[in-house]
Amino acid sequence: MYPEHTARPDGLTEAEAETEARRIIADAYRPAREMPTAHRDDSPLPAYGPTPPVAQPGRPPMSQGATDASVLMLAGGTTTAMVGGTAALLMYASQYADPVVCGLVFGAPTALVLALARLVKRAKPAPDIHQHYSGPVHQEQHNLHTTNRGVWAKTTNQH
Repeated sequence: MYPEHTARPDGLTEAEAETEARRIIADAYRPAREMPTAHRDDSPLPAYGPTPPVAQPGRPPMSQGATDASVLMLAGGTTTAMVGGTAALLMYASQYADPVVCGLVFGAPTALVLALARLVKRAKPAPDIHQHYSGPVHQEQHNLHTTNRGVWAKTTNQH
């Protein structure tokens, strides 16, 4: 390319460019130093402050009602799959089982369980709500008289 001691466009001689290229290649293939892939800070947290909540391992954060509903849906889905699988297996094994009769026999326990679950849910007593107020209470009461007149209505509110 360039003669041995001729300056290149980047200002390096051919020997300097070759040395720099070897250094760059050696750096590229040098094993990286050990870096941790994760860090856990076990220092104690303040009792209060601007620290935002952090999701914990396990089920995602949701309300108690949503958690109860999801557990109920999972249990209902599993029960339905087991009942349906048992009915299908029975009909296949007997070769002459009536699907309507199997549906009634295997569907009845599921319907009974769902009906009992609703009954138990409604049987819970209503929670007691205690609201305590202290200090002066000021309630404003206004009577509003509204009048609309004309083709293009103009609303006039009077206290």
